[in-house]
Order: sequence, then structure tokens, then C-alpha cells
Amino acid sequence: MYLDKARPYIVAELNSSHRGKVDIAKKMIDAAKACGCDAVKFQSWTDASLYSGSYYAKNPITRRMVKGFALHAEALAELSAYCRVSGIDFASTPYSRSEVDLLIEPCHAPYIKIASMDINNIPFLEYIAERMVPIVLSTGMATLEEIRSAVHAIEGKGNHQICILHCVSLYPVDHAQVHLNNILMLKREFPQCSIGYSDHTIGSEAACAATALGAVMIEKHFTLDNSVIGWDNQMATEPEEMEQLVRECRNVAKALGSYERSVTDAELTQRTKMRRSIVAAKDLSAGHVITMEDLDAKRPGDGIPPNEMIHVIGKKLKRDIGADEMLLPDDLESYGAKI
Repeated sequence: MYLDKARPYIVAELNSSHRGKVDIAKKMIDAAKACGCDAVKFQSWTDASLYSGSYYAKNPITRRMVKGFALHAEALAELSAYCRVSGIDFASTPYSRSEVDLLIEPCHAPYIKIASMDINNIPFLEYIAERMVPIVLSTGMATLEEIRSAVHAIEGKGNHQICILHCVSLYPVDHAQVHLNNILMLKREFPQCSIGYSDHTIGSEAACAATALGAVMIEKHFTLDNSVIGWDNQMATEPEEMEQLVRECRNVAKALGSYERSVTDAELTQRTKMRRSIVAAKDLSAGHVITMEDLDAKRPGDGIPPNEMIHVIGKKLKRDIGADEMLLPDDLESYGAKI
């Protein structure tokens, strides 16, 4: 997985909005591709890997939901192949070691996404790190020290392919609780890692601002219809808004440009139209010695520029010049001789 600082890698997080149905998932893949997303991301859970049996015993409805929304191994393999044919990256979040293995082979995921809930699951992080695949680490609910420990565990296994996502685990999250300046903090704390943003706000503003702050990956929940009841589906982004987000983030990245001050060729051509040239402030006669009071500066900029006034003052006119008429070098005696 290559992350280009000049072009944010945008991931459509499908979560469970496919409702466990492969045909809907394929339609979502097609829609995400049409929106310009670089990847779609699934959740590779089963009822056995997500919650404990004792929790299900007290919350049987949760087990039915997890089973209903889950995509089995064969479905994930089929969807990863569909993504390859469609020209969009396939990714997923595993919740067990067997699910990690599935994503690496046969799904050939270009990276493994680690959920915020697992940032302190060090043995699990180490297992993934040992597979030497790129890792995207979400940081919702985590302290800075917990993030440091997670990165240390991954790097301790010799895996340095890490992208850290700033994340707030609220669905949705209010803009006042996002604290996007954490992106700058993470860039400072982990200069060896790529830094991105997992966006749970409504709208595209936070994603665009994150891009402006240097996020190289943007992850955003995606759905075909956010009126359908489902886990976090109501806060997910529909295709029209996702297409807008992709376009705006990419335009922000382009607009950031270079740290070096430069003037493009296209902008240089504007000088003639938009800058000023020296003109006579009043009628002036041939032989008149020019003073500051004789001069003004107005558009266009194809004459003597106003920063040359100091070299025009004291020169003698060769001909009569009318008020508001542009002065040209040939109108002045010895203009080329700077005094």
C-alpha cells in the first residue's frame, strides 16, 4: 500500500451496511468506485470472534444481529476478488487470528486495519505485525501512551509499515469533539509513521480539514441508503456526499502545493493585465523635468512599472504627455541611465 502525501487515500468503510448480503456489498463496491474511493473496507467478524458467550447470554438480540450482518469467509474471498476486477482495493478489520490469516490469503488485502477496540490487545497486534503486512491502526478511546505501546509492539516485531489514524469512537461525533490538531501531534510523536484520519462526523468538512493538516488516509463510513436501520448506518455517507468528499479532499490536497514561493507561467501572464504602469497625473509639456507630483500608476502593466518611479523622477520629457497617458521609456531622455 503506497500512501501519497499529495493525494489522500480515501477508504469507504462499509461496516455492516451491506446487511450481510453479498449482492448489496457488490453494489456498494461499485458505488464507492464510482465516487472515486481508493478502497472499500469490511468488518471480518463472526459471532464467535466479537463478543463473549456470557455477553450473548444476557443480550441474545446482539448475537442475532452479529450473525445476520456477518460476511462468512467465502463471501469475503468473493468480494476481494470482485474488488480486484473492479479496480478498487479490498480491506477489512479482523477480530481473530484466523480472520487475519483469511485477509492475507486468499483475500490478498493490501493492509490490515486494526480497530480502535484492539489497540491495547498487544498479543493480537504482535501476531498481525509478524505477518509483515502494512498495518492501519485506529486510535479511538486510546491515550497517547497506549498508542505508543501499540506502535512499539508492532515495530518490535520488525514491521514498520504503519499508518496511524486519528479517531474519535463516537457515532456520529460532534465537530467540537474531533480535535483534528491531534493529527499534527501524531505527526510529531510518530515521524516514522504515516498519519491519517477516521472520520465519524456528519459532512465532509472534517475530512477536508484533516487533509489540509496532512492526513494521507481518510476513512469514512459509506452506505447506499442511510435511512435503513443498521449499526451506524444512519451516520454513514451516501454516494452523492461521498463523491463530494472525495472531490473536495483531493482538491484541498492539490491546493496545498509547495512550501517554496513560486510564480507560475500562467500567473506571470496576468501581470500585464493586473499590475500598474506609470502614467502622467496631469498634462505635461516636452522638456518638463518630472517630479513625484507629476506621476500616478494605473492599469494595465505593460508600461514602466511603479517601482521604477525613482528612476523616472528628474528625467526630461521628449514630447508632450496628456493627463492619464502612459509614459514609455522612449518618452524620457536618458531613461536607461539610472540616477
